[in-house]
Amino acid sequence: MKIAVSACLLGENCKYNGGNNFSEKVAKYVEGHEVIPVCPEVLGGLPTPRTPAEIVDGIVTRKDGVSVDSEFRTGAKKALDIVFANQVELVILQSRSPSCGVNAIYDGTFSGKTISGQGVFASLLKENNIRMIDVEDI
Repeated sequence: MKIAVSACLLGENCKYNGGNNFSEKVAKYVEGHEVIPVCPEVLGGLPTPRTPAEIVDGIVTRKDGVSVDSEFRTGAKKALDIVFANQVELVILQSRSPSCGVNAIYDGTFSGKTISGQGVFASLLKENNIRMIDVEDI
């Protein structure tokens, strides 16, 4: 089975703060499978590190008020193209991310509070009937 994974979960330093979210659970789960790392935010042209962003009134906005919505949407589309091109059967995504949140995302107040919802990339996967799971559900 081919599995796409949020690159930060595989230890790539592509997180907004320059770090990663390496997950031993994910590493074990994907053993023996072809793994395709994706980071929609980097694919959208955003630097690492970068100012944190959350979805505010439907628009991905940095903490300083600057919209990065087009970069997030461009990156999500590129990541979806990678999923299709590789015939990926499952995508494992980072929790709460404005790109990859599956079940919940940050609420747009930059206070650490979450709300039910999906990130930009997760929403595209859902629209295209691509199976995805949140890392916390592994």
